[in-house]
Amino acid sequence: MKPIVIAVAGKGGTGKTTTCGLIIQHLADTGKGPILAVDADPNSNLNEVLGVDVELTLGEIREKLQFQDSFADELPPNMTKQEYTEFMFGDALIEGDDYDLLVMGRTQGAGCYCYINGVLKAQIDKYQSGYRFLVVDNEAGLEHISRGLLPRIDILLLVSDASRRGVQAAGRAAEMVRDQKLNPKVMKLIVNRAPEGRLDEGVLAEIEKQGLDLLGVLPQDETIYQYDAAGRPSSTVPKDNPVRKALSDILAKIDL
Repeated sequence: MKPIVIAVAGKGGTGKTTTCGLIIQHLADTGKGPILAVDADPNSNLNEVLGVDVELTLGEIREKLQFQDSFADELPPNMTKQEYTEFMFGDALIEGDDYDLLVMGRTQGAGCYCYINGVLKAQIDKYQSGYRFLVVDNEAGLEHISRGLLPRIDILLLVSDASRRGVQAAGRAAEMVRDQKLNPKVMKLIVNRAPEGRLDEGVLAEIEKQGLDLLGVLPQDETIYQYDAAGRPSSTVPKDNPVRKALSDILAKIDL
């Protein structure tokens, strides 16, 4: 079974991760599981939106393997280093009732993210066949998509706030996707945090200028803000919350 791959992307501060978490919760609530949620942003906080405790990230495993001199002393009896490594990678998959979660995490060592990127790709390749949906919260620059960490992209959702600069950033991301011929089957824009759920003429004009396909608009919402300020998972706001209702209507347009 090949999962439907949904990639969510947008610059920091647009509410990208909150939107991603609400998408995952929507899929779970509407019986579209099993779902694998992947936090591919080094600034990991998708788990906080979902209300999931993370004990181990792929980045932390990378640090242990590469920089801890005493790693060999931790090996259980009759287990090779390779076997123990695979065991730890498996332990990083957080299994839940509605969805499972895999967190890349931040790497602290010197050098680039090449190793941990490879680890993340290997884990996605390993697990993907067991899920109906693969939902990935990407870093702002779309590096994980451009480096081929995902098997493909079926649906790419670009998230912007209700500002011209946010829309311009989404436009640049869309241009990069086209330049690199990533060819998602669907590429749409969701505008988040719009006052009263409406966009003014200037923002609408910028969306058209950038050649973006507007899927829908999510309203600015006090409850989402209060949940975030109190450290409560945003995905658990009531189902009749205006943002959740608006998102449900938006996703219905692409049969989700």
